[in-house]
This record gives sequence, C-alpha cells and structure tokens, in this order.
Amino acid sequence: MARTAVIGAGAWGTALARLLSENGHDCILWSHKEKTIRMLKETHSLDKLPGVLLPENLSFTCDLKEAMTGRDLIVMAVASPGTRETACEMKEFLKKGQKIVTVTKGIEDGTLMTQTDILEELLPDAVYAVLSGPSHAEEVVRGLPTSVVAASKARLLAEYVQNIFMSPVFRVYASPDVLGVELGGSLKNVIALAAGMADGMGFGDNCKAALITRGIHEITGLALKMGAFDDTLYGLSGIGDLVVTCASMHSRNRRAGILVGQGKSMNEAMDEVGQVVEG
Repeated sequence: MARTAVIGAGAWGTALARLLSENGHDCILWSHKEKTIRMLKETHSLDKLPGVLLPENLSFTCDLKEAMTGRDLIVMAVASPGTRETACEMKEFLKKGQKIVTVTKGIEDGTLMTQTDILEELLPDAVYAVLSGPSHAEEVVRGLPTSVVAASKARLLAEYVQNIFMSPVFRVYASPDVLGVELGGSLKNVIALAAGMADGMGFGDNCKAALITRGIHEITGLALKMGAFDDTLYGLSGIGDLVVTCASMHSRNRRAGILVGQGKSMNEAMDEVGQVVEG
C-alpha cells in the first residue's frame, strides 16, 4: 500500500483518487474549493460524475500541507491554467525527492512549457512522471476498460507509477518518452476542436477521418522535431488519445468545437461546456 495524494478534485482527479483507493492505497483528494470538499465529505460524490459513489476510505481536504505530508506519490491533477499557481503553493510543503506524477494535459499559454517543464522549474527537488492516454474520467470512474502510458526519464519511477495505478480494468504501459507523451496529450486537443467544428457544421465522417489522419501526421512531425519518439505518437498517448478525443461526447474539446461550428463564439462555447477547454 502506498500513501498517495491527488491535487485537484475535478472529474479526472476524482476518478483517479477513486481508482487509487480501490487499488488498496491510502489516498487523500485535495481541492482549494471549500464547497467542493464539503460536498465530497457529505455525499462521497461529485456533481461532475453523477451517479458515482466514492469509496469510504477516500479522504478529502482543503489543507495543502495535510494533503502533501508523508506521501509516497503526489498526483498533480489541477487544470492546466492552474498548474503554476498550485505548484508555487506546494513548494513550502515539498520534501526532497518527492515523487510526482502529472496527469494534466496542456501547454502553458505564453511560455509554451509542458506540465513537467513548469513543475521542474518551480519544484526542482522532486522527481517526475507523466500519466496520459485515452482515458475519459466518466469511463474510468465506472471501471470501464482503459489503457494509458506512464512515462518518466527514470525507468524505476515509470514502473513505480505503473504498479500503483494498474488494475484489472486500468492497464498501464511504461515509457521513457516524457516529451512525446505530453505533446501527444496536449496537441490532440487542437485537432479535437477542429473535429468538433466539422461535426457542428455537418461536414460528415469522411471529413473527420481526414482531420484525424492529417492531425496525427502534423503532431508527429512537430514532436519528432522537438525530440520525441515516433512510436510514442503512434501509440496510446498519441493516436489513441487523438481518436477518443475527436470521437467522444465526453471530450470537452469536441463539444466546444461543435458549438463553434454551430455559430457560437469561443467564449460562449467554453461557458456552455463549463470546463477548461485545453485546446
């Protein structure tokens, strides 16, 4: 059993906290929103995941020190625009050599830094892994079969994360290609927005198939120039994540794209989706 903390109680963070608890790990889920933590404590459920009851052994807190103290693994699950601010708040409570796995997909506006770039800059005393792939929270939290990739520059850390998250319905592969996994998980959001726009305009399946195919070609070309591995982009965290994000109504990027294709402005679409649209 590992002592774990999930930083960020959105749908994805909550789904992973549930998975960790069901895997037998001691897990605490943190949010800076007191209203969210109060709801979780009172109902053991989250409004973004209707009909799902969270395990009784899962703990909840608004206290970042409580969440981080004595943890074997910290799961960074805040929405990408909040990564930098949250990491700054975490610095005070971070122990040297702390294992952190980021499960957030997104590239920072302005700096074009990946999630691990931001964390390594602000929290240099920690060691990092990435968990990514075709994995909508709405399905993971219900125990539907899912496969993802755990990547780290340190092989033993990738395997550690793999073992922590692995379950009969949640399969985890290990990879050394942190950059490729992060780029695949981030850049596919842009293509998913375009695929949603095509759906919103009624352009049909042929058009979307072309977008997906050309999309993975462009993502791979860029990622290779930046130093990623081609097999990463043709795997779960590349084409796998791209396909599910372009095809599923669970995808906030596709839903936002559909609304734009139907004539809504980008701001109107994001307001209607009600979540961060990371593309």
